[in-house]
Amino acid sequence: MKRRSRSLARQVSGRADAVQDRPADGDWQSAGRRTLTELPAGLYVTATPIGHARDISLRALDVLRNCDAILAEDTRVTARLLAIYGIEKPLWPYNDHNGARERPRVLARLKAGARLALVSDAGTPLVSDPGFKLVREALAADVTVEAIPGASALLAALTLSGLPSDRFLFAGFLASKSAERRSQLAAVRQVSATLIFFEAPQRLAASLTDMAVILGERPAMVGRELTKLHQELRRGTLGELAEAYQDEVPKGEITLIVGAPLAEEPDWSRVDALLGKALPFMPVRAAVDLVAEALTLPRQQTYARALTLKADEPEGTA
Repeated sequence: MKRRSRSLARQVSGRADAVQDRPADGDWQSAGRRTLTELPAGLYVTATPIGHARDISLRALDVLRNCDAILAEDTRVTARLLAIYGIEKPLWPYNDHNGARERPRVLARLKAGARLALVSDAGTPLVSDPGFKLVREALAADVTVEAIPGASALLAALTLSGLPSDRFLFAGFLASKSAERRSQLAAVRQVSATLIFFEAPQRLAASLTDMAVILGERPAMVGRELTKLHQELRRGTLGELAEAYQDEVPKGEITLIVGAPLAEEPDWSRVDALLGKALPFMPVRAAVDLVAEALTLPRQQTYARALTLKADEPEGTA
């Protein structure tokens, strides 16, 4: 038994050594052992913190330390992050204002073998961010594009909202004018999913008011300055939140989470009337099946209603 145990131990040890000697294949086990002294050529879409500086990933730091240059939405914001971690790299501005002019130059450098990191001011690039066009053109030019995942305001807010997270729609920023904003809201009114929006602080009250009018009194959450020192979370119905912000213009980044459409309450008087006509002539289950199918109602609720009606019948009735 001891000999067999030693043999098994040697086999396990041998497998472990083989794994250690195996080239890094990109999974989380090998990534923990990889030291990025050589970063392959390509564009690295790199997530940065949305507030708390320690929310950056180790892999993101590897990329920022080993790339040739960093494409930044605002070089001043990125410079502060790099200073925290003692990283010195050339910073090239890439944003909505200069994107059309800079993309050809950036693509030429990538085709020549450059290793470039793309970052936004906060969070994951391409989410309400100008990086989308660059990535699309890089892929069309057969340039390697890698995602370095990390912090995301929309996922952080969804996590904190307490609203269903199994199905959600990110709708970005709404229009600044009420008429156009209401039109956009009407387009997503029937979407059976939690809705996520970004909003500017000065438009928050007006947007919440329009949401209450178009979407109805749904549960919602306003997330402000997520992960930062002055993080604030307010929950309530859209109407309650609209009223709360009428005389207040909050500061900082705003993420709005809005619940899915509420199920309409059945017209129970009509349900009771139909059950009342059916129950004297057929078994409860058959009457429930008939009425539930006719009115497109959940069978369980209809059955509970039928039992209540039967219990309320005067004694001696058939």
